[in-house]
Amino acid sequence: MTKSARIPTDGGQNIGQNPFAALSSDGLPAAKPVPPPATIHAPKPEKKNRGRVDIIREKAGRGGKTVTVVTNFIGIGLPEKEQLAKAMQRACGTGGTVKEGRIEIQGDQREQVARILTEAGFRPVLAGG
Repeated sequence: MTKSARIPTDGGQNIGQNPFAALSSDGLPAAKPVPPPATIHAPKPEKKNRGRVDIIREKAGRGGKTVTVVTNFIGIGLPEKEQLAKAMQRACGTGGTVKEGRIEIQGDQREQVARILTEAGFRPVLAGG
């Protein structure tokens, strides 16, 4: 049998050598002192108040099904309403839509919808029964 050529894994002599040991700093300019890091805390951005929105639970005219409706948006376009509706649907695990400028979410989801609207900068008000 012949002896196989194995690569040594014990580290050998080259592992302990510093590759930069032969370098010299002669002729280089002196380093500038590093100032201590600033400990100034950035102020937290204030939440923008985007206005009041009403959250209503409706059941009438829907075949007995309960729907959470968000109304009275001011200064917000259809694309942003659709984006909010998608976030509400994901959080609630239900379906929903945007109709006539109102967001409709299936089921009584007022608490979760209010939380999402608060995070978006709105002031939700639970209206109705």
